[in-house]
Amino acid sequence: MVKMGFDNDKYLQMQSAHIRDRLAQFGGKLYLEFGGKLYDDYHASRVLPGFQPDSKLRMLLQLKDQVEMVIAINAADIEKNKVRGDLGITYDRDVIRLIDIFRGFGLYVSSVVLTRYNGQPQAKAFQSRLESLGLKVYHHYAIEGYPYNIAGIVSDEGYGKNDYIETTRELVVVTAPGPGSGKLATCMSQLYHEHKRGIQAGYAKFETFPVWNLPLNHPVNLAYESATVDLNDVNMIDPFHLEAYGTTTVNYNRDVEAFPVLVAMFEKILGHCPYKSPTDMGVNMVGNCIVDDEACRQASGQEIIRRYYNALCEQKKGKISDEVVPKLELLMKKVGVSVADRKVVAAALAREEETGAPAAAMELPDGRIVTGKTSALLGASSALLLNALKALGGMNDRLHLISPVVLDPIQHLKVGHLGNRNPRLHTDETLIALSISAATNPTAELAMEQLSGLRGCEVHSTVILSPVDEKTFKRLGVNLTCEPKYKG
Repeated sequence: MVKMGFDNDKYLQMQSAHIRDRLAQFGGKLYLEFGGKLYDDYHASRVLPGFQPDSKLRMLLQLKDQVEMVIAINAADIEKNKVRGDLGITYDRDVIRLIDIFRGFGLYVSSVVLTRYNGQPQAKAFQSRLESLGLKVYHHYAIEGYPYNIAGIVSDEGYGKNDYIETTRELVVVTAPGPGSGKLATCMSQLYHEHKRGIQAGYAKFETFPVWNLPLNHPVNLAYESATVDLNDVNMIDPFHLEAYGTTTVNYNRDVEAFPVLVAMFEKILGHCPYKSPTDMGVNMVGNCIVDDEACRQASGQEIIRRYYNALCEQKKGKISDEVVPKLELLMKKVGVSVADRKVVAAALAREEETGAPAAAMELPDGRIVTGKTSALLGASSALLLNALKALGGMNDRLHLISPVVLDPIQHLKVGHLGNRNPRLHTDETLIALSISAATNPTAELAMEQLSGLRGCEVHSTVILSPVDEKTFKRLGVNLTCEPKYKG
């Protein structure tokens, strides 16, 4: 049973109150750069048990009447069809998805800004689509010498060339589908334009990780480092905050490196810099809402192990550099965990050794471990899925949930008409067969009702899964790892 380590209700109240205070500090208009995932922050929910994936969005709902959403997307990312790794969709599709989500919650989405715009054909087509949805679209351009040529950037030939984004509310949240979208530049450009118009406005940053008021080597912060290890991000003590206040806080290298440039920009735009450190710019209250430090430490250790396994598989596929895995091994050593601490690994490997074929294991919410083996009818993942549903529903493990009347036509279709070499069902096919059986079989219907109980469960496979099975597990909300080898 996962212990709760985070007070989500306290967070919603404290975070919204802190943003209101920052808004008041600047006299009535604040550009808030929203880093990380605003809507579906599953990393945070894994390392802070009790944190809900949509917590940040719900926090903004407490400020709904003051909030205006601006979404930034790099026009070059549209042109090259950049994909959001966790969802498997392109950045432009994710912008549409986010607009629908924000509007569905009643948040005001006023506009989209195409950053680094250069008349790219796909960006133009995307603009037409956005305008058909009733959104205003603005263009921001690449600035020569950015970010170090301060005189050129903070001028009519720099930020001055960018479109001025017309906003009507006090709190302008600038978000994006992913990193490199130009959120910070959008905020700074707006400050420049507002200042020229005589409008008082400020800037702040919301970034959940690293948690500034946790120790540098706290597992929660190291788990964040494991999530960004391929970007060469590292957590570090904020030297500017230490010098200004004599207090140790944690930030990360990119913000610390960029701070002198931001200070120069603020001084050029406003005549002074309102912040003495990168930590000062932040408004994150997450660290104040941890109620069980040990629970969060354990959850973070498990996250680093998962990241390690994922990196091993990505390395096997040739998708990451060889330096990533050793970095994750070092992080595991810092936290004091190893693969032996992931219970499903040993269970899956033991099942594979026993059967001589690929196997998988799942840890249920109550701590029970169930396994699945490869058979003539089902792949190991499909067998595991059915066994887990039977265990959650209190059913006999030997019970057959799917009737041969349903199975036989699917297998015949796969082998006889679709060119598959074996009739084994993938997880998505298994769920479809189970749902068909549920129409006439009460036991199968009971199994279907257990699906929501799989969310947050731990799964390990002894082989790298097919994209189909991987996607199914992701949709079910399980935390999947695999051995870095392909099925023989």
